[in-house]
Amino acid sequence: MEQKKILIITYYWPPAGGPGVQRWLKFAKYLPDFGWKPVIYTPENPSYPLMDETLMKDVPENIEIVRTKIWEPYQLAEKLNKSNKKFKAGQFDVGKNQSWKSRLSIWVRGNFFIPDARVFWVKPSVQFLEKYLQDNKIDTIVTSGPPHSLHLIGLGLKDKLPNLKWIADFRDPWTEISYYKHLKLTKSSDKKHRQLESAVFKTADITLATSYTDAENFRKAGANAVCITNGFDESDSGERTEKKEANTTFVLSYIGVLEQLRNPENLWKALDELVKENSEFAQNFSLKFVGRIDDKILHTLENSNLKKHILNLGYLSHGKAVEEMQTSEMLLITNFPNESSKGIIPGKIFEYLASGKQILSFGPEQADVAKILEETHAGKHFSYNDSETIKSFILEKFELWKSGNLSENTQHIEQFSRKNLTKQLSEIL
Repeated sequence: MEQKKILIITYYWPPAGGPGVQRWLKFAKYLPDFGWKPVIYTPENPSYPLMDETLMKDVPENIEIVRTKIWEPYQLAEKLNKSNKKFKAGQFDVGKNQSWKSRLSIWVRGNFFIPDARVFWVKPSVQFLEKYLQDNKIDTIVTSGPPHSLHLIGLGLKDKLPNLKWIADFRDPWTEISYYKHLKLTKSSDKKHRQLESAVFKTADITLATSYTDAENFRKAGANAVCITNGFDESDSGERTEKKEANTTFVLSYIGVLEQLRNPENLWKALDELVKENSEFAQNFSLKFVGRIDDKILHTLENSNLKKHILNLGYLSHGKAVEEMQTSEMLLITNFPNESSKGIIPGKIFEYLASGKQILSFGPEQADVAKILEETHAGKHFSYNDSETIKSFILEKFELWKSGNLSENTQHIEQFSRKNLTKQLSEIL
């Protein structure tokens, strides 16, 4: 039986690194098992914030990849202010950390590039893909955002080809994401963002969300929304290290990018107090960072009692990052603190689940992450207002580690395997 073709329009594709690339890389890997032949459309000359050549091994053999050139204004922004490099990953300075250059750059980013700086790829892509889809008999497309400008490609193609089946995949929300309110938008710019988002919701045949709450919110906004979370790839188990001897220190690790808007200051305060108050904890504790930690957060930590406990490994390949999860006792995950972000489920939580390690989570109350942790018995979720309860939880796990009883007992995680999630996607298709 001949496989049906599906065109996946994505900005992030190997050798891009970070979580943004993994969702559709893994779907493309397993879609052929369910009768679908993926074709990838991606920029020829993208400006990626992170690179990870090791992800190339997951790109299916003989997959068709179509590329066209993109123009992005990031080089101009970086000349204005070096800290604008963060923009590529949706990050920037906030509050007292903002210089006048940062404020100006954020204002320009929010009001001149709607919905984002990849918007200049929209018109040429619509022109190119209209003919490509007809010539290659492809009637189903996926647009994956952020960058949400890619959904405007779907909007343009749907207008020209009304019978086209279009799935708009939102890895993160658009106007409901936490940093949206920090973009210094004028009323007219805010209105334009919301009009475009509404048009995507109401025009796409299906809107995919990565969390239960986001799917519900998208439905309220007029979308035909379905949730398919991110997950872990069972085939990556070869990258997972064999069970090693017990660590000589009690290691709490953060894997990924840590930005100012998701900085768990109450955790640092609790850990600072623990190393001051508990000599045994101080002798055995390590705080490990794998990825990119904001320099201002790192500066604060290095000027605290935690300084000599920090191990900052920087960005590592996906496989190496998985190994570092294995050589930890607890894994830290953080989300934006406001209630509107309770539906965000950071993609790395699923790798965390697969590692079997205890997870320490921070974010808004009643978050989707808390639901997953409770269901899988994998750890505990805290708000950014919690304090003493954090210390108690960490000390409890530390005592179990000391006695050799900090067990790996996660449950019900098979629902989050990439292959099972791709099966869900195929049923929707």
